[in-house]
Amino acid sequence: MSILDKPLVDRPPRSRRPFIIAAIILLLLLFCAITGVGNDVGFVVHFVSAPAHFTYSGHSNYVSAVAWSPDGRRIASASGDGTVQVWNASNGGNVLIYRGHRSDVSTVAWSPDGTKIASGGLDTTVQVWNASTGARILTYRGHSDAVFSVAWSPDGTRIASGGNDGTVQIWNAASGKTLVNYSVKYAKGAPLAWNSVAWSPDGKTLAIGSNGPVALLDAATGKVLNYYGSPGGTVHDVAFSPDGQYLAIGSSQDSVQVWNVATVKNVYTYTNTTTDVYAIAWSPDGKRIASGSSDGLVEVWDAFTGDHVYTYRGHADFYPGHFTQNASVNAVAWSPDGTHIASGSSDNTVQVWQAL
Repeated sequence: MSILDKPLVDRPPRSRRPFIIAAIILLLLLFCAITGVGNDVGFVVHFVSAPAHFTYSGHSNYVSAVAWSPDGRRIASASGDGTVQVWNASNGGNVLIYRGHRSDVSTVAWSPDGTKIASGGLDTTVQVWNASTGARILTYRGHSDAVFSVAWSPDGTRIASGGNDGTVQIWNAASGKTLVNYSVKYAKGAPLAWNSVAWSPDGKTLAIGSNGPVALLDAATGKVLNYYGSPGGTVHDVAFSPDGQYLAIGSSQDSVQVWNVATVKNVYTYTNTTTDVYAIAWSPDGKRIASGSSDGLVEVWDAFTGDHVYTYRGHADFYPGHFTQNASVNAVAWSPDGTHIASGSSDNTVQVWQAL
């Protein structure tokens, strides 16, 4: 038989598997290069391990503010669902739901003695109510637009509130009588919205944040004493250190600035973030700061050196029971004993976790 007469034997097809595997590896390497290996490792760890935190899921809309009671046993959380909810900080039990506002609640604060809560919202009011029963004590109607921030004076006798009407007002917490009304307008007459107000620990001054630098007011007269921060960007949050010597400023400039109050000098600027910083909180010992951002992360870092301590990803990652990614962190609060942090987010949750 001629070789030409032999039947042809089909060659086995060339496997495409090595090319597919190589393509997958290349895509994974590219993904890691874009997103960062640390972020990817964090994602995997979160998804395959149980969350090391407690999640309060009582709200049906974004969480705008969180505040610990002075004794550290309860947390009050405000939300776009129109409620303030008071609950056990360790297990979410004993819920008190305050429904006095007609719209989104944007801010909440405990009185220093822990018996009352003040809350403000888009309905233009600040309401003071019993922290145990929810019974309303006082409604302050001095604002003509949304209220974004409220804070009790350290002695509990006054409340400061700032909002979208361009005013910061200081008023008697018992009677509602206005004591100071500070306002600023743009050149064309539009009001300058105030996003954050914070009392100094001695109760003599008030730090207020809006567009541009933070202003420090004399709490008795409303006179501006100094300015802190850069002229650009929007200030989302401002906080005094526990000893009153420093101011931390979180803004749209993707950073947190720490300023010496007396010398009006920038001590440090923390830049380990690439998005707006919406919330900041000092640890009770004044050594660390927690900052929450629009990327869903909370960074914990040394208040004066910027040394990174910890990144909390509970609001940022997918994991069992949490399927919202990178929901902005709108609020952070340190427990009075310094052992835990509560963070509120646009994922509708408050998460309580150990402060490392």
